[in-house]
Amino acid sequence: QVQLVESGGGLVQAGGSLTLSCVASGSIFNFNIMGWYRQAIDKQRELVATITNRGITNYVDSVKGRSTITRDNVKNTVYLQMNSLKPEDTAVYYCNLQSRGSTYWGQGNQVTVSS
Repeated sequence: QVQLVESGGGLVQAGGSLTLSCVASGSIFNFNIMGWYRQAIDKQRELVATITNRGITNYVDSVKGRSTITRDNVKNTVYLQMNSLKPEDTAVYYCNLQSRGSTYWGQGNQVTVSS
């Protein structure tokens, strides 16, 4: 079993920045993909960014150029730094880990961007 614990959400003004962190623990295999998804009110959950254990990244178009996903494989931690935040970035952000056909989710962390 894998547990994901997120931190770093909160309220930020438009144009500001924040960094989300997610620590994974449990039975984690070397090859895995970690990432962030988000779900705004009345919208479906969407991918924000992912990163493989080898550092290959993928971003949704709406955050490209404003966000950076990184990971520390020793600490089993993934980070999402978001800059130039917009009100439309407001959502619950979920940490995600995919490994050996299984998918795990964090509890969700609210990010609110005020205009």
